[in-house]
Amino acid sequence: MHLFIVTLVIFMLSTISLVYLRPLAIRLNFVDIPNGRKSHNGHIPLVGGVSTLLGVWIIALAVPNSLPYQLEYTCLASFLVIVGLIDDRLDISALSRLVVIAGVSVWLVKGEGIAIDYLGNLFGSGDVYLGSWSLLFTVAAVIGCVTAFNMVDGIDGLLGALASVSIAALGILFWLSDHVGVSTFCYLFVVAMLPYICFNLGLKVKSKYKVFMGDSGSFLVGFTIIWLLVFATQEVNLDGFSRPPMHAVTALWVIAIPLMDMALVMLRRVFNLKSPFNADRTHIHHVLIAFGMSSKVVLVTVFSMSVFIATIGVWLDASGADESLSLILFLVLFLVYCSIMTLIQFNTKVEGSAPEVLDTERELNV
Repeated sequence: MHLFIVTLVIFMLSTISLVYLRPLAIRLNFVDIPNGRKSHNGHIPLVGGVSTLLGVWIIALAVPNSLPYQLEYTCLASFLVIVGLIDDRLDISALSRLVVIAGVSVWLVKGEGIAIDYLGNLFGSGDVYLGSWSLLFTVAAVIGCVTAFNMVDGIDGLLGALASVSIAALGILFWLSDHVGVSTFCYLFVVAMLPYICFNLGLKVKSKYKVFMGDSGSFLVGFTIIWLLVFATQEVNLDGFSRPPMHAVTALWVIAIPLMDMALVMLRRVFNLKSPFNADRTHIHHVLIAFGMSSKVVLVTVFSMSVFIATIGVWLDASGADESLSLILFLVLFLVYCSIMTLIQFNTKVEGSAPEVLDTERELNV
């Protein structure tokens, strides 16, 4: 009964907050304006991240200790949402954003001892520990996860859908390993995002109440997922358990689409002698729309791909599959993904305009 009430409160307050934050955001100019890469209609308020953060606060109050270091997480998540709001309003430099995210990562390692050090038996020859490389790897992982989910925020519903898949998969893995508290947090975080997803897609509310996540929302989502991944894969004490809830390699399957999209796009940019953070129109949603799909078909297609891949990852982990086998299978998947995307792009004019793309993405341009 308590969980049902908390669920209802989070959903209702997140919904109400969107209704009232929307006109406030318009007055304060926290809006996304159409330009050469963004073809949505009108100035759309960037308040999805704030409404989701409200849900995070309610979780912290109603279900305390459901997440390891929950107070620290809530404070850092709130800080990143504020940074994202400043970026949404003032469009701060890419370097400033990278420095802030890297600073948060360093504080996690040095201040709280929260780091990625254990990678499991990746190569079949014994457990892999990063040792002195742990700090650098953790910083790269946090920046990478936040950036990956920022980059997929390109058509209506995509960020929310992919984030929901990743967090739901993590929730299942936590539940299977008897970490009920963290599993409950995952469930409630998805509930907190649902009102935004409905408003973003125009379900029931149509365009009158349309909102975007903004960088504040993508920062919150990416940071939340990497936070969960750290505690899901590392040899730390969770609710009295010492065994990691999942293998480290399973993280690749959980965030597969954002990760593969970011990796391929950055590799392509470097190959073309461009900055890996230089925004363009070669992401998976751009490529598929240029191929002739509508934005709604792209959403359903990419969402279905994400569910399918995450399901494979959860099954491999839960069935006790060899970690090196899981890594090999993922690398094969990535090669197949790269081949298909490159083939589609080669046969379409991806660099051109794509009228149906409602692109809210603002990548780290450096």
